[in-house]
Amino acid sequence: MLDNKLKKAVGDKIIKDVRERFGGAEHSGEQRGMSVEPLRDFKDKKRIVVKVGSSSLTHQESGKLDLIKLEILVRELTDLRNSGKEVVLVTSGAIMVGRTALGVDHRPDRIEEKQACAAVGQARLMMIYQKLFAEYNQTCGQVLITKDNFLSEEASHNAKKTFEELLKLGVIPIVNENDTVATSEIESLAVFGDNDTLSAVVANLVEADLLILLSDIDGLYTADPHTDEDAEFISVVTNLDDQIMAMGKSTTGTNAGTGGMATKLSAARIATGSGIDMIIASGEDFHVIHHITNGEQIGTLFIAKERVRRYESK
Repeated sequence: MLDNKLKKAVGDKIIKDVRERFGGAEHSGEQRGMSVEPLRDFKDKKRIVVKVGSSSLTHQESGKLDLIKLEILVRELTDLRNSGKEVVLVTSGAIMVGRTALGVDHRPDRIEEKQACAAVGQARLMMIYQKLFAEYNQTCGQVLITKDNFLSEEASHNAKKTFEELLKLGVIPIVNENDTVATSEIESLAVFGDNDTLSAVVANLVEADLLILLSDIDGLYTADPHTDEDAEFISVVTNLDDQIMAMGKSTTGTNAGTGGMATKLSAARIATGSGIDMIIASGEDFHVIHHITNGEQIGTLFIAKERVRRYESK
């Protein structure tokens, strides 16, 4: 937990970073409520990756899928696609869905049990997504990824080509780690970590313009807001230095997901280092997606180190 002096120092440093990078009084102000509208002009963002966590997809009481929220998510993504954007969805939830379908009333401990839950849950989750997207005449496609897809240049190139073709055809790719055969995420979180890092890696692969992480927290705070009433919200981050990275926490406060703020900050480091702006926002209400893309001051914005475009618009 950060003391008040360190909290103020971090806040002052963030304001200084924004001033130095972008200049002008319009980018100065208090840490909470800082005017960042000029930084949130996302109308030119053509390729957007949205990541949703398990805790945002399920009822907290039962662990079962929240179908009303899923329908809103699908409608929001389809509307983004209808507006001319290219959209990729990175979704968690396979193990959670499989666990409830199989009647497993505890969080699985054994790798084999988790993989069995993933095998059942991934099929069910994708079936529901397909049905909901079909209601809006939108085609989606499943892309299951393991770390091996990124270990060789050839495999990475092939994966990139697949994404490019899907997006060219107007498909919304739905991405998850292949938990049925990959143990890296399940066992140690060393590679992707509840799909936070996976979403950043995918955003880098498809050369996205914006990555939106929706989870059980509405952004980055100077301390854990669940336990520290003095925690202050940070609306914009321009430099992921050691002080910012130290704010990462190892838990989410929920029973559904496994990625905490530490994995989200790791994702931010990958995304911003790849020239991709990233936002962490609450997934409590998926209507937040169009509010974010319309430039409203929601969540924490991590500003890309470079703003570059590396692919041709389709």
